[in-house]
Amino acid sequence: MTALPIFDRMVALSDLTRSRMLLVLEGNELTVGELCQVLQLPQSTVSRHLKVLGDEGWVAARAEGTSRRYRMADRVESAAKQLWAIVREQVVATRTARQDAARVRSVLAERRTRSQEFFSSTAGGWDRVRTELFGARAPLEALLALLDETWVVGDLGCGTGQVSETIAPFVRRVIAVDESDAMLAAARQRLAACDTVEIRRGELAALPVERHELDVAILSLVLHYVADPPSALAEVHRVLRPGGRLLVVDMMPHDREEYRQTMGHVWQGFSAEQLGGWLKDAGFERVRHHPLPPDPDAKGPSLFATSARAGRAG
Repeated sequence: MTALPIFDRMVALSDLTRSRMLLVLEGNELTVGELCQVLQLPQSTVSRHLKVLGDEGWVAARAEGTSRRYRMADRVESAAKQLWAIVREQVVATRTARQDAARVRSVLAERRTRSQEFFSSTAGGWDRVRTELFGARAPLEALLALLDETWVVGDLGCGTGQVSETIAPFVRRVIAVDESDAMLAAARQRLAACDTVEIRRGELAALPVERHELDVAILSLVLHYVADPPSALAEVHRVLRPGGRLLVVDMMPHDREEYRQTMGHVWQGFSAEQLGGWLKDAGFERVRHHPLPPDPDAKGPSLFATSARAGRAG
């Protein structure tokens, strides 16, 4: 007659050391070395008991670099849970279990101390360390996950589609608009695999977008090319739903006159007062202006980010 699985479970818990180990791993994830500290046993003994618990489904492990971390398995059948409740009640009341718990607290405190020592020694250069490990943009791009997945976003003056490509995974749809055939060709090539981006040809002064079609409109480094910004902002207000959001990223006022000849800039940046006045005249509310920290490697003027919400009118 085949033995019932519950008997194998009972055998695994019949050893006090294994029951102590499982009690420790019930609420903590520990390495073999940390278990050795807590149980005050040699590594060979700890590893042997871990194997028994692992084979019988009491313990799970995950790899972390060159080490493994162990914890009590999450999924244990009902009969095994009842068995563990009985054994646990007996083990947890022992002096040895209380000493184990105290040593667990010590091990975890030591972990925190190592982390604090690391950050204390590297605080001044942490930005450099983080950039070396993960890149300069990783933490900022992660914030895009805060975008509402139901939004329709207009990338107005999309150029080669960089902004559209960046935000497309986080929203329902992106409408990318530009008037330059060359830019649109580059955008189509870049966005060929983005099935949530719709590319349309058009001008900011007469957007190929329906009234209230957008939840968000983005004007990234495009307003300084527009001859009549107030009219363009009024047109953007038309295509935003009431309460919809506008983000303008552009240059602070500067004296780079050569940009007019070399790149066709019409405006040499915008002040907060100038842009804020235009936005309010166009029907926008809750205007906020934020100068952006300069990139030390950038050679152009400093940038700003101005946000606003579309009012009910229009």
